[in-house]
Amino acid sequence: MTDFEKIKGILSGIDDPVMRLEFVMDLGAHLASVPDGAVCTEIDGCASRAIICRDGNRFYGDADAALVRGILAILIAMVDGKDPAAIRNQDLAADFAALNLGLGAGRLNGVNSMIRFLQNL
Repeated sequence: MTDFEKIKGILSGIDDPVMRLEFVMDLGAHLASVPDGAVCTEIDGCASRAIICRDGNRFYGDADAALVRGILAILIAMVDGKDPAAIRNQDLAADFAALNLGLGAGRLNGVNSMIRFLQNL
């Protein structure tokens, strides 16, 4: 699923915190493969190894943890197809926080690192 509004809608309908995180992990299981030629950057500040890749205004990602892959899927849905100026004008942190995923401090540090990277393209 690549539409952030759809993701947000589905998450808003899931009350059980465990089920919400399972849905996020399922999103990560369906991340598109990184195409040849995409420029990839490893994200510093994540407890897991995470990369965000870009091919023009198309975004891809990968991580070694299921939950982080899901978080990447959400962030990619938020920015895919947008140019750097449009991404800078988005409040990615507020949009992500509104999902109320109940992530721990370590994961939130990684999310913030991913958001900083995207907003500094």
